[in-house]
Amino acid sequence: MATTYLDHQATTPCDPAVVAAMAPYWSERFANPSSRSHRCGLEAAAAVDLARSSLAQQLGVAPEQVVFTSGATEANNLAIKGLVEARRQRGRHLLTLATEHRAVLEPLRYLAGHGYELTVLPVQRDGLVDLNRFSEALRDDTLLVSVMAANNEIGVLQALASIGALCRERGIALHSDGAQIFGNRPLRPCELGLDLFSLSGHKIYGPKGIGALVLAEGIVVAPQQHGGGQEGGLRGGTLPVPLIVGLQRAAELASQDWQARQQRLGGLRDRLLAGLLELGGVRVNGSLEHRLGHNLNVQVDGVDGTQLHRALRRQLAVSGGSACSSGSPSHVLAALGLTPAEAAASIRFGLGRPTTAAEIDQAVLVVAEALKQLRG
Repeated sequence: MATTYLDHQATTPCDPAVVAAMAPYWSERFANPSSRSHRCGLEAAAAVDLARSSLAQQLGVAPEQVVFTSGATEANNLAIKGLVEARRQRGRHLLTLATEHRAVLEPLRYLAGHGYELTVLPVQRDGLVDLNRFSEALRDDTLLVSVMAANNEIGVLQALASIGALCRERGIALHSDGAQIFGNRPLRPCELGLDLFSLSGHKIYGPKGIGALVLAEGIVVAPQQHGGGQEGGLRGGTLPVPLIVGLQRAAELASQDWQARQQRLGGLRDRLLAGLLELGGVRVNGSLEHRLGHNLNVQVDGVDGTQLHRALRRQLAVSGGSACSSGSPSHVLAALGLTPAEAAASIRFGLGRPTTAAEIDQAVLVVAEALKQLRG
């Protein structure tokens, strides 16, 4: 039996239309966009400019505010380290949430090891931060706040507009890892008070290896990768034209179908949850109300997590928590108050464009059979 893929928050298949858009730039139009002394290079540069302008328009910013990177991880590092380096005289305090992706937590911890003070705020049982507690944690010397828009494990949506307003009135820079929300909800960073916004291509049916950092007007960051002066001097290195074209095409397609997609996948998610709840001993991790439509994360009682996932992976491609974890208990689920055993016995389902009702029903049957065996 073929494996049913329900791990679309880890990565998505590249859309055929995206593959077609990239195709000419691998071979026919292969020139370096920095080589503007000949027509081939100018054509490559024009493709990059067009992609940048299209993304900028979708995000409500000027083209020069979009900086291409190798993905959201690099964008996060450029945002966090670059902003702190550029503003080091303004303060020494950094603030984030316990449920952030490691691509945010690790750069912040790196800075904490180099003289900065880091506050990692806990979240409530539903995964949302208490805004009163958040406001109280802001200080006169707070330099940067980083809060992800949508969580990669539990799909929870933080109140970014409220967080942005609190930061803006204090003159504090706000960064958000938007890898999971971009392409799944319309979002204009500046309208939410975001100074820096990271995004990725492979979460929205685009290619791996490409992303971007979006800067608010007037925000300055210090480059973290030096070289040929590309991207306004902020990110040295030859630009990958096929990937940039693919990112733009994927974003364009996502902007066209996000509403219908989230509505359809939300219905399938509810169908999945209803089927799982009938099995007994299944509880949702995180807020179900403030959540992406294509995410479901549940904990299962009465089973060993390792044995559960060993039984599921024969027929289901799902995650036991963070797609980036290395076998240790999920720090996101731990932040919700789950024990290591409860976190290990949790399942993240990530639905996507190809997901069908038949696959959802099959997933419920697979989980039911696994629980029948493991619960005896």
